[in-house]
Amino acid sequence: MNMHSKGKRRPKQNGAFPLKFALALLASACTYGADTVLAFDPAKTSIHWTLGTVLHTVHGTFQLRSGTIHFDPATGQASGAIVIAAPTGESGNESRDKKMHQSILESVRFPEVVFTPNKVIGAVAAEGKSTVQIQGSFQLHGTGHDFTMPVEVDIKNGQAMAASHFSVPYIKWGLKNPSTFVLRVNDAVDIDVQATARLN
Repeated sequence: MNMHSKGKRRPKQNGAFPLKFALALLASACTYGADTVLAFDPAKTSIHWTLGTVLHTVHGTFQLRSGTIHFDPATGQASGAIVIAAPTGESGNESRDKKMHQSILESVRFPEVVFTPNKVIGAVAAEGKSTVQIQGSFQLHGTGHDFTMPVEVDIKNGQAMAASHFSVPYIKWGLKNPSTFVLRVNDAVDIDVQATARLN
């Protein structure tokens, strides 16, 4: 007489399933943990602008209000915002600056110039120098424009030094042309940024 139970046979377990599930959880955790944050220090950031004319070149500055970039080194996806205080723009000439703020930038209506990143192209080394392209939206005079910013980064001991040079076609983007009959002004302004950020 067969004394063994004739109950239902247990389905054979797939040993690969728990392993795949664990790997998926690990990958998810790693992706979340991979988010890198650059927190810029306004006091250690300089923004210089240069505008050429037929007679001379005008130099000036703006001040950074705040700046934070989040990005995933694995995918390059980015977020955050770099905010420049428009009313801080100055060139050292009171009458020229008054015209710039009232007629060109309209700083009272549009007090912020904002770059919002969405993609970092290129690898950022954990230590040392890297060159990347940061894609995003450049909001000037209340309107956003697709923009790619070249950035050189030098990371040492958890601190990043970032430098960028680019041109902003402000007239093409809808701002008033400051040229007069006797004084022709370039239709793009050159921007140079030197910034220090804490790396988290």
